[in-house]
Amino acid sequence: MMSFATIMWDMDPEIFPSLFESLPIHPRWYGILFAIAFMVGFRIEEKIFAHEKLKPEWVDSLFMTVLLGTILGARLGHVFFYGWDYYSQNLTEILFIWQGGLASHGAVIGVIFALWIWSKRVSKKPLLWILDRTVLAMTLGGSLVRLGNFFNSEIVGKPSDLPWAVDFIRLGDGISRHPAQLYESIAYMITFVVLYLGYWKFNKGKNQGFLFGMFMILVFGFRFIVEFFKENQEAFESDMTLNMGQMLSIPVVLIGLFFVWKSKSSPVSN
Repeated sequence: MMSFATIMWDMDPEIFPSLFESLPIHPRWYGILFAIAFMVGFRIEEKIFAHEKLKPEWVDSLFMTVLLGTILGARLGHVFFYGWDYYSQNLTEILFIWQGGLASHGAVIGVIFALWIWSKRVSKKPLLWILDRTVLAMTLGGSLVRLGNFFNSEIVGKPSDLPWAVDFIRLGDGISRHPAQLYESIAYMITFVVLYLGYWKFNKGKNQGFLFGMFMILVFGFRFIVEFFKENQEAFESDMTLNMGQMLSIPVVLIGLFFVWKSKSSPVSN
């Protein structure tokens, strides 16, 4: 609903909380969107593998590999990039993923490492080959996860008086803010469309590293920009010219530019 120039957002993060209040685990919208991201990603990979006449059983092992790489990488990324001062004194809490704390940069690192192992043991193809074929699913997943952050009223934006500013009621501060989560979600959806067209219409999967490079440029280029509209996630970032998310995004974008440039002379290996 609208109040003056502000959208009032008071969505409960839990799904039908009164219905599940007696259960030890309370289903949340974030978890549902996270699961949908992987289910849709699975279907995307099935379609790509069928199109290229690859072994269908590879999709199942690929799914589990990406799932584990995402969760472990995102968690460890949060621990080491944002909260090591705390977790170094509370090591057992590193395992408490249900308490929150996942980092997208860590997720990318975790997935790349997991896919490197998968490439060595399963496909016997270059790492870039499978990265080019998984970034579509990864980007769509990132869009849905940021939508989940919006449902959770977390990773909020800075104060704003724009017509689409949002007052996250559950924060209790009465401040209208940029819906930074939606900015990122939309940006990643645009990236997904670009990569989808790149693969299906322009056959860029034939240029090894191109789609992966574009993924890194667009996702983390958008991330760098959106960070200007977001509140810092950790107190130590308040004295930084660029926050941690931006500092981590710069080398990723540069690496992406390198892969796009190199892809011009790197046809896919069969």
